[in-house]
Amino acid sequence: MVAAKLTALGVAVLELLHERPMHPYEMAQLMRERHVEARVKLKAGSLYHTVDRLQRNGFVDVVETQRDGRRPERTVYAMTAAGKDAFQERARQMLGDVVPDYSDVLSGLAVIDDLGRDVALLELEHRMTRLRAAVASDEVLIDRLESDGTPDIYWLDFRYSAAQRKFELAWIEQLSADLDSGRIPFQDNKLKLKEDHERKTS
Repeated sequence: MVAAKLTALGVAVLELLHERPMHPYEMAQLMRERHVEARVKLKAGSLYHTVDRLQRNGFVDVVETQRDGRRPERTVYAMTAAGKDAFQERARQMLGDVVPDYSDVLSGLAVIDDLGRDVALLELEHRMTRLRAAVASDEVLIDRLESDGTPDIYWLDFRYSAAQRKFELAWIEQLSADLDSGRIPFQDNKLKLKEDHERKTS
């Protein structure tokens, strides 16, 4: 499907071009203002590369070039009909499909017993510290958005990721407590005792 060519950053670019034609520098500014980096890896180089790829695929067209004094010329892009169709199809997939999330933390959780109690608890503490800072930052931004009167429909993505971080913090805190108390026991010592017992009885 043609829509499958659209990356998350490509969708974010076309999302902005729904509003009006703009040049990549303006796109980058708006993405930062709207905290798009919370859901998309945002780098200037990758943004320009994405816009170029969208143009090659016929999803955007150049509509004008702007020059402001001695500053470099800026190319203004607009979304094409093909771009709109691809955007709609890809957005529907992203919203409706359930796809596996191969997060590093899942692999980390799978090998906790191999790390051992002390290392595992230390790394979980590090994770909780970072999550607490992120949750606090989320709450500040949510308060600002609510006080600004920004319609909820425009920041559902941020609310979702903030809720995920809050859930993860609570889950990791409970896991850490369960591991620390022994409610979820590490198996390394038990396996060693079992091996010692088998050697003695063999």
